[in-house]
Amino acid sequence: MGFPFAHSFGIVTKSLLAVLLAGMVVISCGGKKAPGVKEPGKQKATQKPYTVLGKRYEPLKTHVGFSQEGIASWYGKDFHGKKTSNGEVYDMHAMTAAHKTLPLGVFVRVRNRDNGQETVVRVNDRGPFVKNRIIDLSYSAAKKLGVDVKGTAPVRIEALGYKSSGEGYQAPENYDSGNFSVQIGSFKDQQNAKRLSEEMKKLHGYSEVKTAVVNGEQFYRVQAGVFTSLQAAEEAEQRFADQGYPGSFAVALD
Repeated sequence: MGFPFAHSFGIVTKSLLAVLLAGMVVISCGGKKAPGVKEPGKQKATQKPYTVLGKRYEPLKTHVGFSQEGIASWYGKDFHGKKTSNGEVYDMHAMTAAHKTLPLGVFVRVRNRDNGQETVVRVNDRGPFVKNRIIDLSYSAAKKLGVDVKGTAPVRIEALGYKSSGEGYQAPENYDSGNFSVQIGSFKDQQNAKRLSEEMKKLHGYSEVKTAVVNGEQFYRVQAGVFTSLQAAEEAEQRFADQGYPGSFAVALD
């Protein structure tokens, strides 16, 4: 599957950074806490905001109380052995799934609303970016829920937490902490990127130029400032936008 991808009825077409979200969903972030889930404290963030076809997605800072209703689909052998968004190798026989915004690594209970079947999967990928889809199941998870034959099914999902050393699930301490910067510009001309980076380094103490290849073209991306929380980076993002860099957005430092 990888990050990100699109698919339909289990026959998937992979398109990194080239798919759309539209889904009709019912989201409740104030529901009852799932059994075995503890309240969050502090831990390093492992997720980056990301952009697909110009739309920016913000991974949730916490899974606690999250539930959602919509359509589930699945992906199978076309992506077996390929990398998922968290760097793992996709195993179609493992109990995993993709979700657009839930924290990677969180366990989710999925209930097929057509037949009442339930199972638990671990989110290790991003997607599905297809209209009306809220979760993409591995083949084994789809088969257990009876989704593999029709390809899709109406489901309700509920985030449970992370596996603890004992029984049940627990939340990580804090999704907000970590090392972040703000990307304030992307250039085809390396010298333009370097000039802006030098200026930002004088003003903010840190600035780097990161290279990226998009559709065969080389781009030079300027990051400025270092922040120890996603919230602080997003506040800086707004300040950069107000100062004439409207395309600014927070990024996690590698």
